[in-house]
Amino acid sequence: MASSPSQTDTQSLAPPAMEAESQLSSLVYDMSQHVHMAMENMLKMTTEIDQNSLGIMEEMEKCKDSALERKKVLEEEKERFQKAAYTVLDMLNNRD
Repeated sequence: MASSPSQTDTQSLAPPAMEAESQLSSLVYDMSQHVHMAMENMLKMTTEIDQNSLGIMEEMEKCKDSALERKKVLEEEKERFQKAAYTVLDMLNNRD
């Protein structure tokens, strides 16, 4: 005899299903909170990285400017030494 489930059978199945749904809902909520916190932490780290990279880029630009200035000074010194060397060579050649 095929009979439909009795009312007590249906009622006994409902609470575990509701409990499982509640646990699943709780699990999903907890996971979403963890994901949200992780995303906030990543955003903070990204902001910090951006700030640090900006500082590094500024420092690199200062170093580049300093290197270019030093190169200019060295080129000027090189020219002075070359002129002095040519002057000495001319003086030695003219003594003969």
